[in-house]
Amino acid sequence: ACTKSTHNPFNRSQNGGQRSLGRPIVRLKDVADKTGFSVNTVSLALRGSPRIPEDTAMRIRDAARDLNYMPNQVAKSLVSRETKTIGLVLTDITNPALTQAAQSIELALAERGYSTLFATSNNDLDEEKRVIAMFQSRQVDGMLIYPRSHRELDHIRQLRRANYPVVLLVADPDAWVDAVSVDERRGAYRAVRHLIDIGHKRIGIIDSANPLGNHEKREGYDAALHEANIAVDPQLSADPQGHSVIRGYWAMDKLMRLPQRPSAVFAANDSLAIAALRWTQKNGLRVPEDVAIVGFDNIEFAEHAATPLTSVNYEIRLVTDLAVARLIELIGTEGALPEPSVTLIDPELIVRESTHRRN
Repeated sequence: ACTKSTHNPFNRSQNGGQRSLGRPIVRLKDVADKTGFSVNTVSLALRGSPRIPEDTAMRIRDAARDLNYMPNQVAKSLVSRETKTIGLVLTDITNPALTQAAQSIELALAERGYSTLFATSNNDLDEEKRVIAMFQSRQVDGMLIYPRSHRELDHIRQLRRANYPVVLLVADPDAWVDAVSVDERRGAYRAVRHLIDIGHKRIGIIDSANPLGNHEKREGYDAALHEANIAVDPQLSADPQGHSVIRGYWAMDKLMRLPQRPSAVFAANDSLAIAALRWTQKNGLRVPEDVAIVGFDNIEFAEHAATPLTSVNYEIRLVTDLAVARLIELIGTEGALPEPSVTLIDPELIVRESTHRRN
C-alpha cells in the first residue's frame, strides 16, 4: 500500500518560518532565535533605534541579512495606516516626455521614502477609471494623474470630494482638483507668435481635433493668429488621430498636399514635429527655407534631430517636484483637505534651426 501525502505551500520551514510558494518567509522571531536577543530588541535594531548599542545592532543586521529577512510592509501599513506607495497614471508610456516625467516623479518620491506604482490608460477613459480603481484597491496613499481628457474629470473630482489626495499633471483652473502643469495654452501661443514674428502668415497645426480632448494648445494657436489679424483656416488643421511619429508623418502629408500649403507648421508634441521633419526630408523640402517647424515638449531628440527643432520647453523637473510636494502635503493633512491649488508654469520657447526669419 502507498501513502498519499499532501503538500501545503504555507507549512512551516525547519527554522520555524512560514513558507509561501516554496520560499521561506523569515520572521523577526527567526532573527531573534539566531541572535539570542528578544523580538523587541531585534525590531528596534532593524529600525535604527538609538536605544540599541551599535555592536548589538550590527550583529542583528548581519543575522537578518544572512537569513534574507525582509520587513513585512503589509503589517507596517496596517499599523501606520500608510502604504508609502503612490499611484502614477500615464496616458501613453511611449511618449518621451511622459517617460521622462515618470522617471523624475519616481526619483522625487523615493527621496521622500515612497515607492511608485505605474499604470497606463492608453488614452482610453474607461481604462483610466479602471486603473484608478485598481490603485484605490491597493490602498496607495495618493495619486498623480495625467488624465486622458482635461474636460472629463468627474471620476477624479469624486476622489477629491472623498478627501483622497490626488494631483493632476495637467491644469484646468476650473477642475476643482489640485494640479501642476506647464501652461500649454501660453506655450502654443508663444510658438505660433514666434512664427508670425519671423514672417509666416499661413501656419498649419498638427493636433488632435477630439472635441472631448485637450483644447489648450489649439486655443493658444487661435489666439496668436487672432492677435495678428490672421484668419483661422480650417484647412490648415490636420488631426493625426494619435501621438506617434507615423501619425504625424501622414498629418504633415495632408497639410503639404494642399493647393496652397503652409509655410510653417506647429505640432502639438515633438514626436509629431519630428515626423513632420521626416516628411520634408523624404519629399525634398528644406527646413526652414521651404517650411518652418515648431514642436512642443523640448525632448532630447528635438535638439539632436537632423535639423534641430524649435520647441516649447516642458519643465519636467519643476512640474514633477511641485506636484510631488503638493501631493505629500495633501497626504500629511489631518482632517479635510485644503482648497484645491492649481499651478501653471509659464513655458519658454527654445529657438533652434528649424525656424528663422523669412525675407
